[in-house]
Amino acid sequence: MTAPGTAREEHEAMEFSVTKSALLNELSTTQGVVERKTTIPILSNLLVEAKGSSLTITATDLELSIRTSCEAKIKKEGAGTIPAKKLLELVRLLPEGEIKVKLLENHWVEIVSDRKKYKLVGMAKENFPALPAMPHTLVKIPAPILENLIGKTKFAISMEESRYTLNGGLLILKPDTLAMVATDGHRLALAETDHKLAGLNGEVKVLIPKKAMDEVEKLSSAAGSDAHIEFAKDESHLFFQVGHRLLISRILTGQFPNYEAVLPRDNNKSVVIERAELSDAVRRVSQLSDQRSHAVKLAVSKEGIEISASSPEYGEAKENIEKDYKGDPIAIGFNSSYMLDFLAAAADGPISIELKDEQSAGQMRPLADESYRYRYIIMPMRI
Repeated sequence: MTAPGTAREEHEAMEFSVTKSALLNELSTTQGVVERKTTIPILSNLLVEAKGSSLTITATDLELSIRTSCEAKIKKEGAGTIPAKKLLELVRLLPEGEIKVKLLENHWVEIVSDRKKYKLVGMAKENFPALPAMPHTLVKIPAPILENLIGKTKFAISMEESRYTLNGGLLILKPDTLAMVATDGHRLALAETDHKLAGLNGEVKVLIPKKAMDEVEKLSSAAGSDAHIEFAKDESHLFFQVGHRLLISRILTGQFPNYEAVLPRDNNKSVVIERAELSDAVRRVSQLSDQRSHAVKLAVSKEGIEISASSPEYGEAKENIEKDYKGDPIAIGFNSSYMLDFLAAAADGPISIELKDEQSAGQMRPLADESYRYRYIIMPMRI
């Protein structure tokens, strides 16, 4: 028999010590998920759980959750919640070495480093939202492939809240290929690569919200070139597990547009130009473009490519680049920001610009990186 009141004391205990570098690493991983301006105070907190020989840290904004862990010396097993932003800022400023953490009365948390002592106001762990459990792994995806697919497409995602089915990227998994596509209605980025996905029989398509894509990209990058990401899904969530880190995202519901219908079929006027050369020219010329439309004009003829822009408020710019071109001359307007977004994501080397006529979408393809079939379709603008 325990004396009255002691059971609760035991239950509320948590005490551990952890190195600054290990803790900082995991805290940094959670920061993209923690909600800054939340109306639900508990979401500004991290759930910290000490068990066995590891420390598990969880953050969620209800749409996106991350759970990560590191080794720690556990004196008393338990759990508590700690304000995420303050904890990260404090740990960042502490010297290298051991940090001792202890749960006190009323959910306060004591942090001791050498002869420095801090107390943070926590909240009841019971208020922290429960996360769904990860179901059976569907496929294992090499981390660099996922990172690449996201990097080549995420800039084309729509920022308009009203078009929420465009607020993410469509991941398409097939037994032999992986692809990702994103569009905002004015441009579309599609990247595809060959890779055998063991255990996958049919096609799986999922819409990943932009915030989740950002975090998956970070996790993939941090995981290293040999890592694999275990991917799973249930009715409403996507799960990305890499090593000791698990990212859980709500699936974006709704119908992603039929992107195959907008891929150009007969863009037979093509010219090839080095990425850096094109990027530099567009960046310079766009300085004098209209600040609302960002429009620049590409005129292709047997003399080469002329890139130009003008605006009543700034003046006009014109650059000529000599290139071999045998087809009929064509002049077309594009949003320079859209062009530069793609050129920043494309591999160095030659870029093929493929056009049909002034009213039809143009297509750009980097020719250097052969492991990815990468296409960027961009709607023309009136000039």
